[in-house]
Amino acid sequence: MNLRGRWEFWLDRGGTFTDCLGRDPSTGQLHVAKVLSSDRAPQQAIRRILGLDDGAAIPPCDVRMGTTVATNALLERRGRPTALVITRGFRDLLAIGTQARPELFARQVRKPEVLYREVVEVSARAAADGTVLERPDPTALRNQLRAVRERGIDSLAVVVLHAYRAGQLECEIGEIALAMGFDHVALSHEIADELGMLARGDTAVVDAYLTPLLREYLDSLEQELPGSRLLLMQSSGRLAAADQLRGPAAVLSGPAGGVVACAELARLAAVGPLIGFDMGGTSTDVCRVAPDPELTYETETAGVRIKTPMLALHTVAAGGGSICRYDGRSFLVGPDSAGADPGPLCYGRVGAGELTLTDANVALGRVVADRFPFQLQRARLMDVLSRIARRAGWAGQPERVAAGFKEVADQRMAEAIKRISVAKGFDVRRHTLCVFGGAAGQHACALV
Repeated sequence: MNLRGRWEFWLDRGGTFTDCLGRDPSTGQLHVAKVLSSDRAPQQAIRRILGLDDGAAIPPCDVRMGTTVATNALLERRGRPTALVITRGFRDLLAIGTQARPELFARQVRKPEVLYREVVEVSARAAADGTVLERPDPTALRNQLRAVRERGIDSLAVVVLHAYRAGQLECEIGEIALAMGFDHVALSHEIADELGMLARGDTAVVDAYLTPLLREYLDSLEQELPGSRLLLMQSSGRLAAADQLRGPAAVLSGPAGGVVACAELARLAAVGPLIGFDMGGTSTDVCRVAPDPELTYETETAGVRIKTPMLALHTVAAGGGSICRYDGRSFLVGPDSAGADPGPLCYGRVGAGELTLTDANVALGRVVADRFPFQLQRARLMDVLSRIARRAGWAGQPERVAAGFKEVADQRMAEAIKRISVAKGFDVRRHTLCVFGGAAGQHACALV
């Protein structure tokens, strides 16, 4: 029970839905709200539970939230315009990367797009023991940064050779940049104070690219929660105050809460190794808990290397809102998603034009319509399935097409589970499958 007499809220802002759990301080009773995801979804969910009108003041409360704001911005490349300030001679370091081929036998390699728009090379470097070899010329640096600022870039990532031993060089550059009006400056030695210029640089760029966007969103949220305590889930599974959360630590903010919950459930149920299976509207996240979650300290997400503690997760773009297509040869599920708006065809919203995995499950009777949050429309999706059935040579068998899409999704999710278990030498038969997420119950039994 909350001894301070304040409402407590736990929120998960996903790509499609935002789920909110609230506890009444006077009775201890739990209340649930589910709303379509948007920037204002958390406030809407809290007001719905409290019975407040839109725009009504929210009383001081305690809020804990996982959010996909940083994740989606990274995946969709919607971060803040960023420039990279780096030691002279290393302008292409992050673009070159490790030169590892993600698909060894692919004849055409498509490199991920870099996050920064411009590169500024500076004469600043240190030796491996921290001895300063070159200091930046303040006048020349100001001229370079002024040109960048005039082109509308207000966020910088600063990466100096061996800065983990000589952070003062990056600090000098950062002080000049802030004095010139840059809104955010990410210093690599503060973000990832370790050996490895490439991973340190990538992580600093992620911070410059995502943190201003994240702070902007959280500031607007806090304005509607005056007097409240707002804590955010980090990728490591730990909580952070809203003003302390930074982009690299927020990339797995949403899924991390599920991993922490899996570990606690495994402890309470006294079960052995556990596979977590979280299937939402946009993606499916799987993890292994045995008995504690596994942590990684350097990972690659959306083609970007990030050096920060993260819970070990594997994600596939197969969720309830994943778009299902037939290309004349194969059934394809994802990676595109219908999102919260317009959503699946069965939602009946204007603008919805493509079949989703949820539509396939509705056609197969795997979604109980009278238990759904709103009325579902079946006729439109059956018409699309019938058209695909005719193209596939299965005229009059729309349910067969729906079953085909479901099977494709099941195979992708089974491969994700194998990747975190069998591929690492663990016998999946000795694990318990822990299923959660809005769409997981429709697919879990096929994976056992």
